[in-house]
This record gives sequence, C-alpha cells and structure tokens, in this order.
Amino acid sequence: MDIQPDTALRPDPIDEPARRASERSQALEPKSPVARFGADRPLLMDAGVELAPFQIAYQTAGTLNAARSNAVLICHALTGDQYFAHTHPVTGKPGWWETLVGPGKPIDTDRYFVVCSNVIGSCMGSTGPASIDPATGRPYGLNFPLVTIRDMVRAQAMLLEHLGVRDLFLCIGGSMGGMQVLQWAALYPERVFAAMPIATGPRHSAQNIAFHEVGRQAIMADPAWADGRYLEEGTRPAKGLGVARMGAHITYLSEPALHRKFGRRFQGGSAPTFSFNADFQIESYLRHQGLSFVERFDANAYLYLTRAMDYFDLAEDHGGVLANAFRGTRTRFCVISFTSDWLFPTRESRAIVHALNAAAAPVAFVEVESDKGHDAFLLDEPAMFSAARGFIDAAARARGL
Repeated sequence: MDIQPDTALRPDPIDEPARRASERSQALEPKSPVARFGADRPLLMDAGVELAPFQIAYQTAGTLNAARSNAVLICHALTGDQYFAHTHPVTGKPGWWETLVGPGKPIDTDRYFVVCSNVIGSCMGSTGPASIDPATGRPYGLNFPLVTIRDMVRAQAMLLEHLGVRDLFLCIGGSMGGMQVLQWAALYPERVFAAMPIATGPRHSAQNIAFHEVGRQAIMADPAWADGRYLEEGTRPAKGLGVARMGAHITYLSEPALHRKFGRRFQGGSAPTFSFNADFQIESYLRHQGLSFVERFDANAYLYLTRAMDYFDLAEDHGGVLANAFRGTRTRFCVISFTSDWLFPTRESRAIVHALNAAAAPVAFVEVESDKGHDAFLLDEPAMFSAARGFIDAAARARGL
C-alpha cells in the first residue's frame, strides 16, 4: 500500500473553496442522470413526512431488454454512491465495484441493465440534508426528516418505475447495501427474482451503533459543524468528519490485514520522533483516509445515513420473527459473508440463512475465507466472484435470460 504523507487532517486553505464548491455542485447538480419527482409524487417516509419535491441521482450500464426482464439494482454502502462503474466526479477514481460489474464480469453489462442510485439522505445528487429546502430556500441541514433503509428502498422503487422497470432480475449490495437488498426482498417480494445480500446483517448490533455514535459525536463536537448549519455559515466540520471516518475505517479492516500492511513500522524513518505527529505508518494512513473522505462527503449526510443503519431491524418490523419478513417469498437468495469481517460477522449472515430456511425460501450461503475484513466485498476476492457468477448465471437460466 502506498503510504501517504502526514497531512493530519489539515486541508490546504487554497483548495478549500474549490473543494466545497465541488461538493455542493454534486449535491445540487450531480454529474449523473437525475429523476425528479414533484409535489404530486411525494416520498412517504417512516418519520411520518411526505417528502416533495425530491430527486434521485443514478447511473446505469447495459441495455434493458425488450421484455424488461434483465434489470439489476446495485445498492451502495454507507459512503458509496451511484458511480459503481463510472469515474467519480470529485475524486477522479474508477467505479467502486468495477471488480464485479462490467463486460464479461459476474454482473455482465453486455447481458444486464444495471442501475445504481444515490440513496435518499446522501449527498451525491439525491435529496438529502445538503439539498435546498423549497420552503426556505436554504439547505435543509437538520430540518431534513430522518431517513430509514425502508425509505431508501421506496425511493429506489419510484426511480425504477420512472425508468420503466417494474421487476428486478437481481438486487445486490454489501453492508448498508445488503440491508437494502433484504428490505427489497421483504417489502417487494414479487418484484425481486434473485437477491444477493453481502457482508451484512438483519439488524445493526449494539457494537455497531456504538461505533456510529462515536463518529456522530466527533462531527457534532467540531465547532465548524455549527449545529448542522455549516453550509449557511460557509464552514465545514472537516476535523470532526475526518475523525469519524478514521474510526469507522478501522472497523472495515481486520487486525491481520493491518499487521500485514503496516505492522509497527515507522513513517519516514526507523525511530520515534517523540512527538504527536504520525510516527507510525498506520497513523498516517488513517489521517489520509480522513482527509480524502472530507473532500467528497457531507457531514450531515454521514449523520443521517449512520442513523438509518442503526434503526434497521428487519425482525422487529415483522413481529420479532425474522422469518416472517420472507414468508411466502419466491425470491432466490445467495448470502455471502467473510471470515475476518467483525463488523458484520458470519453469524449475522447465518441468522439470515436460518430465517430464509424457516420461511422455505431457496437460499445458498457462502462464507469466503479472507483476511481483508469487512471491505473484502469491494476488493479482488476470487472466491466471492466465483460464487456470484455461479449464482447469477443459474438465476439467469431460470429467468430465461
């Protein structure tokens, strides 16, 4: 891994206005297609609010067939976006799931019509706290209603109808994206032919809620957060958001991976500096992760999306019995976990599989041996690719594709 220099979360003041302008332009005028819904088509939210008008930013790849039967919905994770196989307009990096999606890949864009939307409440073009509140002409900030995973899925369903897609051949996603996959299967079972929840769980654990709360408190403790009104104030809680990202990023990795990449190696030398600079390579790496994240993500969106994950509890929504969420479903499932994922450990995936078995749903389960931690689903994992290809190809044959 290329170790970055010690930036200590200090954005270059010369670049700061340009960075803020770039972020705002993506929140209001994204570089991707946008579906707009007027006052006559509100989004009914779990918070008891009808959100209107609102918009959903999205990207597609491939072509919808004449029967409209080859649509794939990719659901992104907490800090992901719609640029699954497209160059990111802020970072310039390639799509975040180009390892899995593309011509000849498990999600073959020569065969399937692939859609990915920025979730509601995020900051890359879909309506969220950085969007303009039509009632005030100012950014929503904390006046934006709280969002749930179910709200995200309802918005995605409206987008697909807008695109002329009613039924999904496949719904797939990892982490928070996996939560959306499960919610899709529970909320619209007749519209999902196959589902692949990866590195996820049926609810957020107390430990995961605790990690999220630490991140939220780091953001809100930054004076530049300004009670969520930083866009109006012309400030940005860069330090708080950076620290939140540093803490979260640790949970996406594993101890063996950290040891292999960094160990206790010093940054730029072989001895300590006897200071609080980033002496160790792992310190420098985490600071770089925090700084680069601040360049592309909105702090309030981070608050909203982490809270949405915390609220997710599919069993609680179905009388306390997870199997009830899938009762009578005809959707076929493939659940994938990773041995070193301690954020969503394999036991969470097994709970999903057991519930699907209890509901008599067709399900395959794959535990991938990997030391890459939770983020393994985004990386080059041949065993995951093989399992995904086998499941998707079999589903395609059953679908007549």
